[in-house]
Amino acid sequence: MTSQDIRKQFLDFFQSKGHLIVPSAPIVLKDDPTLMFNNSGMAQFKEFFLGNGTPKSQRIADTQKCLRVSGKHNDLEDVGFDTYHHTMFEMLGNWSFGDYFKKEAINWAWQLLTEVYKIPKENLYVSVFEGSKEDNVPFDQEAWDIWKGLIDEDRIILGNKKDNFWEMGDQGPCGPCSEIHVDLRSADEKALVSGKSLVNNDHPQVVEIWNNVFMEFNRKADGSLEKLPAQHVDTGMGFERLCMALQGVTSNYDTDVFTPLIHKVEQITGLKYTSNEIQNISEEQNKTNIAIRVVVDHVRAVAFAIADGQLPSNTGAGYVIRRILRRAIRYGFTFLNTKEPFINKLVAVLADQMGEFFPEIKAQQSLVTNVIKEEKRRFCAP
Repeated sequence: MTSQDIRKQFLDFFQSKGHLIVPSAPIVLKDDPTLMFNNSGMAQFKEFFLGNGTPKSQRIADTQKCLRVSGKHNDLEDVGFDTYHHTMFEMLGNWSFGDYFKKEAINWAWQLLTEVYKIPKENLYVSVFEGSKEDNVPFDQEAWDIWKGLIDEDRIILGNKKDNFWEMGDQGPCGPCSEIHVDLRSADEKALVSGKSLVNNDHPQVVEIWNNVFMEFNRKADGSLEKLPAQHVDTGMGFERLCMALQGVTSNYDTDVFTPLIHKVEQITGLKYTSNEIQNISEEQNKTNIAIRVVVDHVRAVAFAIADGQLPSNTGAGYVIRRILRRAIRYGFTFLNTKEPFINKLVAVLADQMGEFFPEIKAQQSLVTNVIKEEKRRFCAP
């Protein structure tokens, strides 16, 4: 199953459940002072949760470009060193604005994963919110009871505020959540160590793939919670991690989301990328692998930010984009033996790969290519 198939099946599934399919919002936010970038699927819908606007439909689904390199959610320094953090990633999501709630969201998530995508049930774990005395929010008994009808009780985990109470930023809509984790380890590894003990412990093959957030509150500037006018559902599934689970690999970078870009880097540099599944690689090869992961991850973030109207600069969002691009240039220069600009050559591969679902990358391909090439020249100028 290709990544294009996986994305389409998600959207088709929720369209069959009465959801309106909408395009991704821009990755760069110009009209929200609380966020620099779109860091989740729900950012473009925030005003609907707050009751300040009316959505086109009470049920919506999409795939949203997200960037997590600043503020509350910042994964930049992890990128390249592991195989599952990214600067830019896609968030598959479905939303209910005052319509369905926990029962439908949880049952549909389970149906899609186990019946449509056919992930073995024994590879899945789920978590529910244990409650917070600090915020006066109780244990999520309703979510626990729904899951108990779908999965063995010993596969349900209680999660604390850090893991199971989702907040987009320091202020704004928030609520308890129920995560779904997949265990992609071999049978031998599973026999030695229970997957349950590895959930939310940064294991590269036991990862969260879907988060169902039940939006009930608004976090105010003073830190207190107030009830929202209505109850909403906000879900987000990591597209790259889902592809890893469905394509039978143990690294996001071994999926066809990244392999076309990796092959282009190999062609340009003459170096080879070693799959995450190969053990006991040399220190030199490990440095090459990290650098290639940095480059192919970062070019996606930079290219889509530029396509959405954010040029590299010395301030604000522009500075973040410049920093990401220069990190990629530095890794390429230091570990991939490249003295000439080459990251700009990856844009055509990206446009061919993602242009069908994100036409803006095709439309702005020349601009993106030229801006990246000019940034390399300026960064490396004596």
